[in-house]
Amino acid sequence: MSDEPVKEDPFLTAHKPIEDGFPYELETDSLADSMGLRLPNRSLMVLQGSVGGGKSLLSQRLAYGLAENDVKVLVITTELTTRGWIEQMESIGYGVTDSIRSGRLLVFSRFGTIAESLPDVGLDELLESEAIELADVVIIDSASSIMPADLDDTNRFQLMQKLRQVCSKGRTLMLCVDPEEMDHKLLHTMRASAEVVLDLQTAMIGGEIKRNIVITRYLRAAGPIQTSIGWRVEPSMGFIVDITAVS
Repeated sequence: MSDEPVKEDPFLTAHKPIEDGFPYELETDSLADSMGLRLPNRSLMVLQGSVGGGKSLLSQRLAYGLAENDVKVLVITTELTTRGWIEQMESIGYGVTDSIRSGRLLVFSRFGTIAESLPDVGLDELLESEAIELADVVIIDSASSIMPADLDDTNRFQLMQKLRQVCSKGRTLMLCVDPEEMDHKLLHTMRASAEVVLDLQTAMIGGEIKRNIVITRYLRAAGPIQTSIGWRVEPSMGFIVDITAVS
């Protein structure tokens, strides 16, 4: 038997709540300066947008910024393989290899590859994952695709209780949702309860797609909040705030 100490997975160390929120600023953009500086802890966040609205891109920017600021992030993707998610990050200039190796970032996909596979699971099963207990921020993209359907009022209340329980120990849960693929009453309840609600809007102007983050709600912000933030993503450059569209 070897006398060498067993190496501990750095992600599996005790979760320590950060009382003043989770920083996500980067030197390469001014998103944090326009959107509260930190994500409030013990919070439920809803990122709402239609297909192509930019939910994944914004959540990737936030995941990268959080990990770069030593926040432990768990990303659960229902749309890409783990490798595909990492390659997408690399393509926009957000290299995450060091964050994964150091344990600041863990990526799960229901399609598997690199990390463990999570096939045929719903939101309830994900919320019981051990990895969630060890993360500061949990991002589910897209959460609406795994939400239960045909819920009655009792079931909606029970689901909201589970979401709140996840947040109760100092962590923040970020749900990326498409309103067209989930129970509308549940979505309304989630938006009414969430500390942060970001609505992602797109418009075709002059032959170009213009993207906006509309800050519908942002409680316990550590810095200034803009009502609307124009943005785009450039290959190898990442997230860019359009200062001409910030209001």
